[in-house]
Amino acid sequence: METIDPALLIPPSEPFTIGPGDKLAIEIVANPATRAEATVGPDGKVYYNVLPGLDVWGLTPIQARDRIAQELEKFMRQKPSVALTVRQVESKRVWFLGRFNNPGIYPLTGPTTLLEAMAEAGGPSSSSPFASLAGALGISAPGKAADAADLNHGFVIRQGRRLPVSFERLLREGDLSQNIYLMPDDFVCLPSAEAQEVYVLGAVAQPQSVSFSGGPTLAQAIAGAGGTVPDAYLSHVAIVRGSLSAPQIAIVDYRAIVHGKALDVQLEPRDIVYIPLTPYHTLERYANLIVDTFARTMGVNEGAHAVTSHGVPVGINVPIGP
Repeated sequence: METIDPALLIPPSEPFTIGPGDKLAIEIVANPATRAEATVGPDGKVYYNVLPGLDVWGLTPIQARDRIAQELEKFMRQKPSVALTVRQVESKRVWFLGRFNNPGIYPLTGPTTLLEAMAEAGGPSSSSPFASLAGALGISAPGKAADAADLNHGFVIRQGRRLPVSFERLLREGDLSQNIYLMPDDFVCLPSAEAQEVYVLGAVAQPQSVSFSGGPTLAQAIAGAGGTVPDAYLSHVAIVRGSLSAPQIAIVDYRAIVHGKALDVQLEPRDIVYIPLTPYHTLERYANLIVDTFARTMGVNEGAHAVTSHGVPVGINVPIGP
């Protein structure tokens, strides 16, 4: 079972800094006529009063206020007293994708835990284990049965890397050792628990989830993903079942199945099938690779329809092998 790095449970010590898209309210104190709202541009510059574009990207609100006052002094007899307030945060966000009651993109204005941010997203859909925590956080989580969240396959991605958070332990057991602090651009995803599909990844023509009305076999699932690529290593095909934090893995000789020397394998909904390009000798490392690839692939699928306020689509790299 993977463990959480204790550093992930410590609130970030860095102060909030301004970035592109943030909306600022600025005024010269005791002069209401100078009151104005300004949006930080994509280049990190803000335009206020008589000032040319002033770079405030990466500055704290206090630093930005002082810089504006310093620049205004060049046009005034004495250094003015400036008030600056961040009205809306757009530069720092977290993404809640999949089966949340209110999925979307949420601003990150300060130190925020996973549970706090999930409360903003309305909690997992139809997740009765979340009810007690939801009540403590002052939210409701009605959800719909058809959209129930799969806690076993939930994950958090940070800078392209999956963090070993167990939503089962966090929400069902109240294990706060899983309640990490989020960082800007984190992806939090909960797939559907009701979907009758398996995930086929790795060296196939179209890595994706494959839907079936009944439980498919391994051969059917691989065919549903367009079949294997020419250099696929068919003797070490893996089937992963269970929680991402404690996965069970079985290695299957798919080449023997293809040549009629072994029986096809029956799959269960939400199994993960992974076809490698090379053989693997360490089972634990193989399982981690598969789980990480699954998380990145689901991040692509769920995030493909989510865009930033500027219309920039989400992108996550999905390798098929080492």
